[in-house]
Amino acid sequence: MSIGVIEVGLSGDPSHQTVMLPITKKSVYNQEADNLKQWGVDPELGKHFVEGLTDTFQVLFFDYEGHRFQYPNPERLTPDNIVTDFLHIADEMNIKNFSYYGYSWLALVGLQLAIRTNRLESLVMGGFPPYEGPYQEMMIVTNKTHMQALSTQGEGIKRPHGAWNSDDMDWTNIEVTIDPRVTKQFVPMYQSLADFDDRGIQNKLNLPKLAFAGEMDTIVYGENFGNVTVDMVGLLKRNRGELVDLGWDVEILMGNDMDHTKAMQPSSVLPLIKPWFMRSLGIQKKNIFTPSD
Repeated sequence: MSIGVIEVGLSGDPSHQTVMLPITKKSVYNQEADNLKQWGVDPELGKHFVEGLTDTFQVLFFDYEGHRFQYPNPERLTPDNIVTDFLHIADEMNIKNFSYYGYSWLALVGLQLAIRTNRLESLVMGGFPPYEGPYQEMMIVTNKTHMQALSTQGEGIKRPHGAWNSDDMDWTNIEVTIDPRVTKQFVPMYQSLADFDDRGIQNKLNLPKLAFAGEMDTIVYGENFGNVTVDMVGLLKRNRGELVDLGWDVEILMGNDMDHTKAMQPSSVLPLIKPWFMRSLGIQKKNIFTPSD
């Protein structure tokens, strides 16, 4: 890491195959936990992911997003540099080959990782489609987010009263006041991907691969965010046939309010990705652990 020190964990039997989890948030408690629950977020998300996989895999885990929020570095957050970071982490932990699970923008990072190294054994992308991904839309949203952060600094995201679910959120009136150093770093990331052709790289992905999204993973952004729609599940459904022909497994998570937030929770994800990793890596089936709510 070029700025700051990232905390990395390694859990499970070293003789087992390794899964890299860059989405592993630290547990929070008390009022902070209650606030996350109102968003539909598991306050022990990272712990539950690690516990859910370590009986079968060795898990290499860290919170890359949290690290970049704590130590923002706008000039560095590009696909090449992120991949370098992840491979450096694997090297430092003496892990040569590994599988990967990422969600949302960390899913697209997994795709970038897969086309830049032969060290991946399998790939799972959640909440971001691997074919005709919404790179242009996300570039607009991140630019608008950064512009808002510059004009209203210091207080995080101001949520309209009662709007905690991301699909129920009023994306027309919401006000972003995150540290502009944080928002700025996502601008060059998506700018560097503006011309990325995810259709043209599919022949490089010679490994087991799974893409999934929640059945309600569509966000319509208002004028403050460029009047764009980011339709993760719609893109996945539309290109399902092409993806299957290209060797992808494609799953749509069904369920009440299965939006972008709910489809990233351990209780939603583990029952899908754990048996999939086991099948893809030729591991004998065991009892599947699902964390309690």
